[in-house]
Amino acid sequence: MSRDAIVLLGVNHKTTPLAVREKLALSAGYEEPLQLLGQVQELREYYLLSTCNRVEVLFTCRDVERAQQRVLDLLFGQAVTAEELDRYVYRYVNDAAVEHLFLVAASLDSMIVGEAQILGQLKEAYRHATKVGSSGFILNKVLHKSFSVAKRVRTETRIGANAVSISYAAVELARKIFGDLSGKKVMLVGAGEMAELAAEHLVGQGVAEVVVANRTLQRAINLARCYNGRAVSLEELLDQLQHVDIIISSTGSPDLILHKEDVRPVMRERRNRPLFFIDIAVPRDLDPAINDLDNVYLYDIDDLHSVVEMNKSERDKEAVRAQRIVAEEKLKFGKWLANMESTPTIIQLRGVIEGHVRSEVEKTLGRFEEMDEQARQGLEKMVAAITGKIAYPSLQYLKSENHCVSLHDRIKTIREMYQLDNGANGQEAP
Repeated sequence: MSRDAIVLLGVNHKTTPLAVREKLALSAGYEEPLQLLGQVQELREYYLLSTCNRVEVLFTCRDVERAQQRVLDLLFGQAVTAEELDRYVYRYVNDAAVEHLFLVAASLDSMIVGEAQILGQLKEAYRHATKVGSSGFILNKVLHKSFSVAKRVRTETRIGANAVSISYAAVELARKIFGDLSGKKVMLVGAGEMAELAAEHLVGQGVAEVVVANRTLQRAINLARCYNGRAVSLEELLDQLQHVDIIISSTGSPDLILHKEDVRPVMRERRNRPLFFIDIAVPRDLDPAINDLDNVYLYDIDDLHSVVEMNKSERDKEAVRAQRIVAEEKLKFGKWLANMESTPTIIQLRGVIEGHVRSEVEKTLGRFEEMDEQARQGLEKMVAAITGKIAYPSLQYLKSENHCVSLHDRIKTIREMYQLDNGANGQEAP
C-alpha cells in the first residue's frame, strides 16, 4: 500500500565544476531526453529541467535504487565516468526532493539568489513534460505547488530586491572591469533569453552600441532592433571583434565557437587594445586558452561567483525568511502526501466496520429494505454512528503525527489488525 517515491537527481553550479557540467548539459533540448526517459520502465512519472547552471530529473517510482541507476546510465552514462556521476550527482528522495524543488523554484538555490529567471525555466520545462504526457497526478501537484511557493516567497519577502540574473551578473562584471560602460561597444553572441537580459542591462548602463551575432540572422535582427543595435551573422564574428570592447557569449552550441588561434590575429589588428570575453554558455562557447593571450581577459560562469557576493548580506537576510516559507510549504505538502497514502486504508477500514455493524443489525432487526422510511433512516444513522465510534481510535492513530512509528508502519498495523488484505468481511482487498 506504500506510495511511489518522489526522486530528484541533479547537478548544479554548487556541486559540479563547469568542466564536468558542460559534459552533462542537454544541448539538444527536451524532446530527445524526455523520450529516453520514457524508455525507463521503472518510472511512473518524470520531468526534466536543463538550464545553464543545472540539470535535474524529477520522477516517481517504486524501486528507487534501480530507477536512479537506469536514469543516470541513460542520460549521462556516455558523457562521464561512473565515478564522476557518484561524486557530483546529488540524489534526493521524498521530502528532501520536494524541499529541493521548492528551493530551486524560489531561487534560493540559484547562483544568484533571488533571480527570477529560474521560475520561467521551471515552467517551460513543465510545459515540455505535459506535452509528452510524462507528468502525472503527483508531479503535477508538486510542480504547481513549487510555482505557488515561488510566488509566495516573491510576495512576502524582498528576495528579489537585491537580486540579479546571470546576465546581469555578466554586465556587473564588465562594469567592474571598465568602471564605466558609457561609450563601450558590446557584442552579444547568441540571441536567446540570456542575451536579451544582458542587452536590457547593458542599455541601462549606457553602452554606446549593442551588436548581436547569431546563427539565425533574423533572431539577431529582432533582438538588435529592440535595443537600437545592429545584427550580424555568426560568420562575421571574427571581423566584429576588431570593433567591440566586450563580448558576452551565450549560444546553445555543443562545441566551442571561438578558439585561441582565432583571436590572436585579431589582437594584432586591434594593436593590443584590451578585449574582454564573458562566456555564460554551458557548454562553454569560448576556448579557455583565449585567456592566455596578452590584453585578452576571459571569464566564465564560475567566475561570476565574485559578482554574486554583491548585495549578499541583504539577500541572505531575506533568504532566511524565504527558507522558512519553503519549510512551511514542505510540511503542508508532506501532509497532503500522507493523506494520499492513508486514504485508501481509511476508506476500506470504514467500509469493513460498517459492513460488520450492518450485518449484525440485520441479524437482529431484519433487512433495512423491509422497514418503513422513518425506521430505515433511523437505523442508517445508528449504523453510521456506531461505525464512526468504532473506527475513531484507529483513524486517530493513522492521522497522528507519531514520530516513533512511521506512517507506513501505522498503515501496516491497521491493515493487519482488521485483515484488510485478506478479503475481510467478504470484501476484496484493493
